[in-house]
Amino acid sequence: MSSHQQKSLHGKVALVTGSARRIGRESALLLASEGAHVVVHAKTSRDEIEAVAHEIRAVGGSASTALADITDESQAQGLVDEIVAAHGRLDILVNNAAIRRETPFAEISLAAWREINSVIVEGAFLVTRAAIPHMVRHGFGRIVTIGGVSAHSGVFHRVHVATAKAALAGFTKALAVEFGEHGITANLVVPGRIGGNRSATSGAGGAFPGGGHLLVGHEGEPRNVAEFVRILALPAGSFTSGQTIHVNGGMYLP
Repeated sequence: MSSHQQKSLHGKVALVTGSARRIGRESALLLASEGAHVVVHAKTSRDEIEAVAHEIRAVGGSASTALADITDESQAQGLVDEIVAAHGRLDILVNNAAIRRETPFAEISLAAWREINSVIVEGAFLVTRAAIPHMVRHGFGRIVTIGGVSAHSGVFHRVHVATAKAALAGFTKALAVEFGEHGITANLVVPGRIGGNRSATSGAGGAFPGGGHLLVGHEGEPRNVAEFVRILALPAGSFTSGQTIHVNGGMYLP
C-alpha cells in the first residue's frame, strides 16, 4: 500500500468553492495532503486554480479544476454532476466562495444586496443541494461552510455581508439536523481578521466595533482557518456537527 493510500481521506473527493486563493486555496492544499482528490473551483480565475492544482500534484496529491458561476442554478448543478461523473462520488464540500464589498448602509442598492446574497447564501444552497443526494447515497458527507465574524460582532459598512454570513449559521444547523442520520455532518467555521493579500471583491477587511482588538496581538493567516476545515473532514471531526467554530484570535468572544 502506498503512502498516499494510507492517508485518512484516501478515496474521498472534495470540492472547495472559491479556492483560487486565501482560505479556499489553503483548504484545498490541506485536504489534498490528507489524500482526498480535490476539485479546485473558481468562477473565472482559470490560471489561479490551475496553479493550485499544480501545487497539489507537485507533491504527489490529486486535483482537478472547475470553473462555474455557483449563483447560476444550472452551473452549480453541472459543477457537481461533472465531479460525480468523473469520480463517482462527492464526499466533502467546503462552501467558501464569497464577495465582501464595503458600502455605507444607506448607499447599498437592492442590486448590491442581492449580489452579495446570491454568492454567499444562494451559492452555498445551490451547490449543497446538488451535493447532498450523493452524500446520502454513500452514507457519508462532510459540509464545511466558511462564515464571517461580522455576522457575530457587527461591522461598519458591511450590513449586506454580515446579514448573508449570519444566514449561514441557520443553514448549517438545519443541514446538521436533517442529514445527521445519513452520516453527514455540517459545520460553520468563522474566521476573524485574516491577513495577506485580498482579492478585488474582498474589500479592506471590514471596520469592527472597538477596532476589532485581537487578544493574540496579530492577524491570522488563511491556514489557521483551513486547519479547522481539515479537522472537520478527518475522522477526528466525525462527532462534531451543527457547530459554529470561531477562529479569530480572541477579537470576538461568543
